[in-house]
Amino acid sequence: MTSVLGLIVAYAIGSIPFAYLAGRAVKGIDLRTVGSGNLGATNVYRILGLPAAISVLLLDAAKGAVPTLFLPRLLLASSVSPAESVWWALAYGAAAVAGHVRPVFLLWKGGGKGVATAGGVFAVLAPWAVLAVTIVLFTVVFATRYMSLASVAAALLFPVFVWVSRGSTPVLLASIVTGVLIVWTHRSNLRRLRDGTEARLSGRAKSS
Repeated sequence: MTSVLGLIVAYAIGSIPFAYLAGRAVKGIDLRTVGSGNLGATNVYRILGLPAAISVLLLDAAKGAVPTLFLPRLLLASSVSPAESVWWALAYGAAAVAGHVRPVFLLWKGGGKGVATAGGVFAVLAPWAVLAVTIVLFTVVFATRYMSLASVAAALLFPVFVWVSRGSTPVLLASIVTGVLIVWTHRSNLRRLRDGTEARLSGRAKSS
């Protein structure tokens, strides 16, 4: 029963719409109606600026890290084996990501794509892999100014870094699934990249 309660708590934590709250607090706007309409740090950066974007990025990452790190310890303690504890940590992390993508506090509409929240989950479970993929992400952003391209590149390479740092573990399987889901949530961005209409971080999208 406590394990199921943990999933509900993790989902609720993931559902806290920090980007939406930042839009309301800083400019009195609903970020779902401006820019890309996405409640993620990239849209926050374009509309509200860098300080707000960094704050939202860190808070969204914390939504994944906190349930993954603390809920197994608080709710399961010594009642499960270390191997089972990893699976439950992944389950709580997945629930937090689901909450971010489909937030209950916004009636399951208009969430983000889950990159930062998933990053928080794996920062707990595979910190060296997260560090490596963060370097990749910022390198691609610096070179191209496309956050979407950087996110997809990071998602594809992340399982490789997990395998190198942790070997074949449940975390590797989760990283593969997460990578596929992140690429899938960026399918519209990939179409715009193909068509040359994707917006760079430093400017507007070109008209088609």
